[in-house]
Amino acid sequence: MTILAPAQFQHRTVLLDEAIEALDLSGDRADGVYVDGTFGRGGHSRLILSRLGEKGRLIGFDKDLQAIATGQQITDQRFEIVHDSFATMTAALAARGILQIDGILLDLGISSPQVDDAERGFSFRNDGPLDMRMDSTRGQSAAQWLAVETEQKIEKVIRDYGEERFAFQIAKAIVARRAVEPISSTRQLALVVAGAVKTREKSKDPATRTFQAIRIFINQELEDLEAGLNQAYACLAPRARMVVISFHSLEDRMVKRFFASKAHLPQPDRRLPIRAVDLPQAEMLLIAKMKPSALEIEANPRARSAVMRVAQRIQGGAR
Repeated sequence: MTILAPAQFQHRTVLLDEAIEALDLSGDRADGVYVDGTFGRGGHSRLILSRLGEKGRLIGFDKDLQAIATGQQITDQRFEIVHDSFATMTAALAARGILQIDGILLDLGISSPQVDDAERGFSFRNDGPLDMRMDSTRGQSAAQWLAVETEQKIEKVIRDYGEERFAFQIAKAIVARRAVEPISSTRQLALVVAGAVKTREKSKDPATRTFQAIRIFINQELEDLEAGLNQAYACLAPRARMVVISFHSLEDRMVKRFFASKAHLPQPDRRLPIRAVDLPQAEMLLIAKMKPSALEIEANPRARSAVMRVAQRIQGGAR
């Protein structure tokens, strides 16, 4: 079955040039093996391929069938697209005889085509089926989950993943509404949330945090990120870089803490007789933290919350 992304749903790749520069495909590194863990519509992958040497290799991952269809249109022999989460990369790479990689890029969150396509159910701005799955072939839809989950679990998800202070009121309203009729569309859910949230930041829709929270939960985005960071780190060759672009404070916090855990190790008491060579050694070097320029945000307002962090495996670090 061929699934093509509708032409009207276009995606602007955030921090495109900056991310590829951060990967550092210079010199002999151009013939290395790289991973685009979130292929999307291929903006980052295409630029990586333009910088790769003849012996270079790029493996792309994505859960979205439309992204996979886009990736399959790339005929470059150095490229392969995998229909799965980047959280499965260790096994997927090993199956291809790859034990080490020279760099990985993760562009987290959802893409503009996913948001803009009402049939995907990610957005409250256009009415559509309440789905929210990045991979529509697996797992429960948001509507199916909301129909059976307990009020307490719904509240916890909305509070923890959406950082929503009205989580209790929203969960209570959802359970009350589903007792009357199934909540099966994005508009239904948005109206329920709007009725439960009495105040909201200026210019922000009341449903923003709730939709975000349910999407993150349904797709196990934070669990995938934790697994993906650990698996990527285990695969990194010396001098290899991890470039992660996040759009949500919970994601960015996880990336920041992960990088810090590898770059900053606790130092022993200086009064102890320990030789410098026996001291714990950092395993990663923090390279950069970057946000989109004002010019990019003006051209693409969805870029405004993006944060890019870059870290590099240190030569000789513990494997």
